[in-house]
Amino acid sequence: MDIIRTLEQEQIRTDLPVLSIGDHVRVHLKVKEGNRERIQVFEGYVIAKKGSGLKETFTVRRVSYGVGVERTLPVHSPKIAKIDIVRKGKIRRAKLYYLRDRVGKAAKIKEKLPTKQ
Repeated sequence: MDIIRTLEQEQIRTDLPVLSIGDHVRVHLKVKEGNRERIQVFEGYVIAKKGSGLKETFTVRRVSYGVGVERTLPVHSPKIAKIDIVRKGKIRRAKLYYLRDRVGKAAKIKEKLPTKQ
């Protein structure tokens, strides 16, 4: 059991930011086409987080040409080059699946204002 835990600790990434649900993120993914590798950007809202440790995943949703596209990605995947947080979202739910039924302005998430210190 300790062997599995140590192997998982080696593969956990610490260079990525802490994501929270409702954040508008820009995920830079490494895509392999033939013998070339390029970076493809997937931008949208984090609507769900699942799991813990090495098995942790997050779901990003965006609307592309009027069609909702969701992508579930492992947090510690080597295919993720980097994650940029565009803005923090102000939400009151653990999962934002209700956004699937919303269109236009109703599908917007308010921005969380920075706290004064």
